[in-house]
Amino acid sequence: MTNLLQANDPLSIFISISLFLGTLAMLVSVHESAHAWMANKLGDPTAKHQGRVSLNPIVHIDPIGTVILPLFIILSNVVLNAPFPLFGWAKPTPFNPWNLQNPRRDSALISLAGPASNFVIAIIIAIIYRLLPISNEFVLLYVQFALILTLILGIFNLIPIAPLDGFKVVTGVLPKNLALQWEGLERIGPILLIAIIFFGSSFLGPIIFGLLSFFLNILIG
Repeated sequence: MTNLLQANDPLSIFISISLFLGTLAMLVSVHESAHAWMANKLGDPTAKHQGRVSLNPIVHIDPIGTVILPLFIILSNVVLNAPFPLFGWAKPTPFNPWNLQNPRRDSALISLAGPASNFVIAIIIAIIYRLLPISNEFVLLYVQFALILTLILGIFNLIPIAPLDGFKVVTGVLPKNLALQWEGLERIGPILLIAIIFFGSSFLGPIIFGLLSFFLNILIG
C-alpha cells in the first residue's frame, strides 16, 4: 500500500487505490465535519443546516477534487510511471462570519478545527497501534498508512496559503492592521498553491516530510 504507485499486480493496485480513496473519504469527512461543528459551537449554524456536521462522506466529498482528480493522478502515475504530485480537495464547509461574535478570531478557530481533527485521529490511531497486538502484516501496514495520511492532511492544511486552513489561522493571530494586508493575498492564493505543488516540491516536500517524521517519532517511535 505504501508502494501504491510502484505496484505491478493489477489486483494489488485496485485494492490499494480503493483503500486509499476510502480512507481519504473518511478522513476528509472528519476534517470537514470538525469545521462545521466548530462553526456551530461559535454561533454560526450555516453548515449544520446543510447537514455538514456529519461523518457521512457523501455530504463532504467533491466528486472532482476528492475522487476523480486523485484517481486520475494515481492511474497516470501507475500507467506513465511519472511522479505527478497527488492533490485534491473536498467540498468547502460554509460559514457566515456575520454570525460570529469575533469574526476574525472565530474564523481562525473554525479553520484550525479541521487540521486539529486530523491530529486527534492520529493520536487515536497511535494508541491503537501501541496497545493492540497487531500481528497481521496487512493490517499493520494499513494502520501505518492511515496514520501517515491523516498527519499529512493535518500538516498540509496548515500551510498559510489560501484556500488552505492555515491562511485563516494566520489571519486570526495577526494584529488587525496586518491581518487586513494579509487577507489581500487571498485572491492569489490558489494560483500560488498550484505553483508550489507543481514547482516548489523541492522546497515544500522536505518541510512536510520533516514534520511528518517528527510526529511519527513521537506517536509510534
